[in-house]
This record gives sequence, C-alpha cells and structure tokens, in this order.
Amino acid sequence: MLEIKNLHKTYGDVIALDGCSFAVQRGQLLGFLGPNGSGKTTTMRSVFSLLNTDAGEVRWDGEVIEPTTRLRFGYMPEQRGLYPRMRVAAQLTYFGRLHGMDKERATVATSVWLERLGLSDRADSRLEELSHGNQQRIQLAAALVHDPELLVLDEPFSGLDPIGVEAMIEILVDRAAAGAAVVFSSHQLDLVEDLCEDVVIIASGKVVLSGPVRELRSRSSHRYLDIELADRTESPGTAFRGFDIVASADDRIRLRVDSRTDLEPLVQIAKSLGQVRLFSYSPPNLSEVFREVVEQ
Repeated sequence: MLEIKNLHKTYGDVIALDGCSFAVQRGQLLGFLGPNGSGKTTTMRSVFSLLNTDAGEVRWDGEVIEPTTRLRFGYMPEQRGLYPRMRVAAQLTYFGRLHGMDKERATVATSVWLERLGLSDRADSRLEELSHGNQQRIQLAAALVHDPELLVLDEPFSGLDPIGVEAMIEILVDRAAAGAAVVFSSHQLDLVEDLCEDVVIIASGKVVLSGPVRELRSRSSHRYLDIELADRTESPGTAFRGFDIVASADDRIRLRVDSRTDLEPLVQIAKSLGQVRLFSYSPPNLSEVFREVVEQ
C-alpha cells in the first residue's frame, strides 16, 4: 500500500502542498484529481524523491521508501522523460535494466509491450520519429516494462485518440487486477468516473474530498434535474425564475436544485411549458462534484 502522509511543500511564497494525505491499496485504481496548480504533480514526484518535501512522508507497505524499493515502481510523467534520438526497443530495454532486470528479461518484456501497444513495427525507430500519441504509448511501456508493484501516471490520456484511450484503460484495469496499486491524474473526469471506483480530489495542496465515486455523488447537497419538452411555449428562464438553470438548449433544460427540493412544483412548471418528454432527477456527476468542491 502507498501512503501519502501530511506532505508540505512551498516554493518561496507559493504553497504547493499543505498537509496532503491519502492512501492507495494494492489492486486499487485511484483517480487523483485537482485543478491546475493544485499539487498533483508535486505529490507524484515526491513518491520518487524527485523533490524534497518540507514535511511529511511517503511509505510503501508501512516502510519508508528506499532506492531499492523504488525500483519496483513505475512512473509516467506528464512531460516526456525519454530520449528522443534513441531507438524505441533499445530504450525500453535500457529502462528495464535500470530497474534491475537482466538483459534477456528486459528484451523479452520490451517485445511483449511493443506488441501489446501495437508498435512492434516501430521497434527500431527513433522516438522523435513517432507521433505524439505513439510517444505517449512508449512512455507508458517504459513505466510498465519491469512489471511494477506501484504505477503512478500523470495525465496518461493526454494526446491519445479514442483507440489509444481504450488501450490505456484496458492496461490500467489489467494492472490493478494483477495486484498493482495504480494512481493516475486526469482532467477527463467523465473517463475517470467510468474507470475508477475511488477518487481523491486535491485543491490548494490539500485533499478536499475522497472516497468512492458513487458515495461522493450521493453525499452532495445538490441534485440535477433534466427536462425535455416538446412544443415549448415560453422561455425557461422566465418559468423557472429563482432556480439555478445550468443549461438550456433547444428543448432541453438542466436545473441544479437542493437535494431537499419538492419536485411537484417543478413538474407543474414543466407541464405548463409544453409536453414533457423527459423528467430526470439524479445526483451530480463527477465533473459537477469536482466543480462544487473546488469552488467552495
């Protein structure tokens, strides 16, 4: 298990981390979320001692992380950490050996990952010759080639096309199912909601919300009402005056209401506007939960 305990980090007057704490279990796939500048990358780098925090600690299975332990971890930074002019296969084999693999094991693992990622035909290409998306795949392979126990990925879906995103999702799910602890950051919250059971949301260097996605959605004090009308007779802004209209386009209206709101008056207003085709009441999605807690 990875434990992030009360991390603090400042850069001059800028507070990057302000008591950040959370944990990731083996076999867990955790979404690590936050706005730009919230401290996500700083937290991830601290796991690999790429920076020194001012206070707090990072532990793996209850122990302070030593360099030999860190060899069993995989890291995919948001910024490229590979050699642009080095051949793809030679580069992956090199990274495998840096993590303690012998040459034969590293070579075999390189072939396996290139095949799985659909890049066997680019094994002898220089990295700089690959597209942005394929470079992203090679960056992932470098983090996976040594079969890590902990996988930390910073914006792994950036720059990938839909097929690449699907392949990435499949790999992350497989790694967690195989017993690895997987934590990744992403701004694609709809994807995170589909992929993760649990998330941690960080803002201003501290964790502001964490837990199962379904539970966080249900705990919100707000609900969202989607209404679809046929033959709308007047503007929803007039009819629903006093309510928070999130979106209104064509025949669709989306309202944000308090979870204790009596729906019957809203039903009657909707009926007065036209034929009601849809009247759906639901908790906020993950993007809306994120927006609510970060704005607070």
